Amino acid sequence: MAKSYTVSDGRLLLTLTTAEEGGFVVTSPIEPELITEAEDIDGAFRMARDALRALSVSRARLLRRIAARSSNTSASTRVSFTTTVGVTTCG
Repeated sequence: MAKSYTVSDGRLLLTLTTAEEGGFVVTSPIEPELITEAEDIDGAFRMARDALRALSVSRARLLRRIAARSSNTSASTRVSFTTTVGVTTCG
């Protein structure tokens, strides 16, 4: 059974769940779209920050597309979205 740990560096709150193949699956209760993997706690914070930067870029692009489209639609149109970003580093 996988064990979960909640850790914080004072700026970022993460949940680390042990992975069967070793290391951790890294998520955040504050950013539900954040999911990555790491070998250790330092790596978890490093990978989470990378994933958050990727999420920020992806959200900004999506919001620009939505804004461009919304200028062609009525003001009462509601828009909701979910962004999923995968970040993989080797090394």
